[in-house]
Amino acid sequence: MVTSNDIRATFLNYFGRNGHQIVPSAPLVPRNDPTLLFTSAGMVPFKNVFTGQEKRPYVRATSAQKCVRAGGKHNDLDNVGYTARHHTFFEMLGNFSFGDYFKDQAIHHAWTLLTKDFALPKDKLLITVYHSDDEAFDLWKKIAGLPDEKIIRIKTDDNFWRMGDTGPCGPCSEIFFDHGPAIAGGPPGSPDEDGDRFIEIWNLVFMQYEEGPPGTRTPLPRPSIDTGMGLERFAAILQGKHDNYDTDTLRAIILSSAEETSQDADGTFKTSHRVVADHLRSSAFLMADGVLPSNEGRGYVLRRIMRRAMRHAHILGAREPLLHRLVPTLIRQMGQAYPELTHAAPLITETLQLEENRFRSLLERGISLLKEESASIPQGGALKGDIAFKLYDTYGFPLDLTQDALREEGKTVDTAGFDAAMAEQKARARAAWAGSGEAATEAVWFELNEKLGASEFLGYSTESAEATIAALIADGQPAPHAEAGQTVALILNQTPFYAESGGQVGDEGTITSPEGLVIRITDTQKKLGSLSVHLGTIEAGVAKPGLPVIATVDHERRSKIRAHHSATHLLHEALRRALGPHVTQKGSLNGPDRLRFDISQPRPITADELAGVEREVNARIRENTEVTTRLMTPDEAVKLGAMALFGEKYGDEVRVVSMGTPQPDKSAWTIELCGGTHVARTGDIGLFRIVAEGAVSAGIRRIEALAGAAAVAAIEDESRLLAEASATVKAPPAELPGRITALQEDKKRLERQVAELQKKLVLATASTPEQVGATPAILRNVGEIPAKELRPIATELQKTLGSGVVALVSVADGKAAIVVTVSDDQPFSAVDLVRAAAVAVGGQGGGGNKSAAQAGGPEGAKAAEALKAIRAGLG
Repeated sequence: MVTSNDIRATFLNYFGRNGHQIVPSAPLVPRNDPTLLFTSAGMVPFKNVFTGQEKRPYVRATSAQKCVRAGGKHNDLDNVGYTARHHTFFEMLGNFSFGDYFKDQAIHHAWTLLTKDFALPKDKLLITVYHSDDEAFDLWKKIAGLPDEKIIRIKTDDNFWRMGDTGPCGPCSEIFFDHGPAIAGGPPGSPDEDGDRFIEIWNLVFMQYEEGPPGTRTPLPRPSIDTGMGLERFAAILQGKHDNYDTDTLRAIILSSAEETSQDADGTFKTSHRVVADHLRSSAFLMADGVLPSNEGRGYVLRRIMRRAMRHAHILGAREPLLHRLVPTLIRQMGQAYPELTHAAPLITETLQLEENRFRSLLERGISLLKEESASIPQGGALKGDIAFKLYDTYGFPLDLTQDALREEGKTVDTAGFDAAMAEQKARARAAWAGSGEAATEAVWFELNEKLGASEFLGYSTESAEATIAALIADGQPAPHAEAGQTVALILNQTPFYAESGGQVGDEGTITSPEGLVIRITDTQKKLGSLSVHLGTIEAGVAKPGLPVIATVDHERRSKIRAHHSATHLLHEALRRALGPHVTQKGSLNGPDRLRFDISQPRPITADELAGVEREVNARIRENTEVTTRLMTPDEAVKLGAMALFGEKYGDEVRVVSMGTPQPDKSAWTIELCGGTHVARTGDIGLFRIVAEGAVSAGIRRIEALAGAAAVAAIEDESRLLAEASATVKAPPAELPGRITALQEDKKRLERQVAELQKKLVLATASTPEQVGATPAILRNVGEIPAKELRPIATELQKTLGSGVVALVSVADGKAAIVVTVSDDQPFSAVDLVRAAAVAVGGQGGGGNKSAAQAGGPEGAKAAEALKAIRAGLG
């Protein structure tokens, strides 16, 4: 039997031989179309090539593209498991021409491949063309030799493709396979066309027009080709099946599900096996492409898919988590064609198991409530909306999961009542927020959060992505547009920009558009815990809501931030190991130029301890181990050994970041709860350097450190200074400590000698008093004598003088020091005199008693004014 892997290889090899570039499948998260949740067709990765916004080094391409349709405008989720050909995940085989060949070669390649390489009988094939496309009709007759009755003209838009309301468009030609009269149904265009006898297998899009305003359509200068053939549908035909779920890949997973649950693959629970097989594929491929289950955006769609599969596993009677046990079968079937599955297998397996364990307890209680509430509902009746909302809000049942469960009983849900319950909850949340003391200026964010929901963050896997401006704020209010020179705040429907939280600073970068818009983003802030707000200035163009843009993070700055953030995790663990388990994080800041880390620590950290911590961190960096991220509940994370970080708010699920070699007590050297961005491997940090340590408050110490390029720059500066110091003292670096110690001792000795000589000089020259009024006085500016030497000199002079007043002023480093002594027989107070002098040199106060006092001031240049003030006090 020809396998799905054979079909994929044959298709790609055929077009490869015929001048097409074989292009690997793009990720399921599209980077070039912000309007799509997932890559939903084979042409999505080439969209910008068709519109001329992007150039590739080839003009012909072929691919086997992974596709998911489970959200947004492309949503097949509700039908999966109940029909023969609906899937959330499927593969689209396609060949593309970007202004190279057109209809004739596209038709030639399709006919040749189908009838020769795949050996399909010609009489089993039927063709449709757009009713006015005479060229395609004639080419099919010429190339395939088909009679007129086998080429059906279709007047509806089913055979006319459009990229959007405006833009490239063109007629289609679809190829159908005839299963024969034993299957009910008529040919396309007939009243019985919805039957299953004639199955579309390949669609050729002839992109030849530009759709303008209504009623205008002009020929494209370079017509192009876009084709798509569903691998699952085609495999069913080549394998002699009429049902996609009977083809080799899906059948293998279904049989594994049957074996694991001991339920017949084709029996009563046939639908549940199919749901499990399909949803396993979409879940695994989404996780392999970086999507993890969450409560918003793509992660929420993934969680809906997973929980739908888990409910069907419950229906199958699985008493233990089922989906993760089927991953090896999936990888055996598809791992060779898609190696990302094999690479991500541990993450996929663990996430499926954790999610199913988590959901099982909620599932049983939710199913019990659903059965109880729906038991009295008659056939065709509807479950109350508030009950459906309770299932959603309390038990994590998305509305479509409840609808799916009731569908099997012929019942529905009161969706209007569900919406009303949702609105009521939002009203309560708004009232609670309004009473929380938040500033009125923040009301705009609450309103936008209600309207738009959480911003989807793409920055774990990319630093550039297409997006749409969801909201524009200028002067604190939503604005219809903003122009160059204005400072604005923007919310995008999805963004690679990290909004400041958890100690990591917000990203900077640019937001641009093909229309010439350029916004310089200088910060990204998180509002209400879920909105990513981009703050910046418009440098060119006009910004307005709904405008498609390209959001690009400053790569160099983000890389530096990542290095510092990952280094913080290593630092935290190294400190705990060096100082004890009492060390916990009390605050942090991770920026592009440094990191700041506050910890609980009752005493200063010694230089030896800091050096040991630095060595430990650098040893972990040199190990170059992978930095892994997993999503789980806070309780599961704590059981794993993760530490929660100060300042983080944790919801129902958390990201757990692990790095470093496994330890006897846990699976990695450090495991922490963290929502920030990190390096891929510890070696990407490069280098770690502690530059400061000190007290912040009682029991809290702060460490400042550098990582990566900043650490290298600091060491280079230190090396330069060391070389300069060595040259200055004429000693090699190894001898610097000894030489510096010797110089310090020489300096102290010389200072003592100078002080002694200065004292002798003053005593010799200042012993002759002057008469100030009736008081003998010695008033002198004694130059640069240290302040501590003034008191002994003044005392000596007072003994020589006997009755009278001695006042000495010295000036060192621009500051004045003053000492006054007064004999007991004088009526003056030394404190009053020294305070008057201190005011003259910019000081205040003074300490001492009636006989001796000392003061100072910052204005040494006014030493003469200080002595003048003392003279005035004596006179």
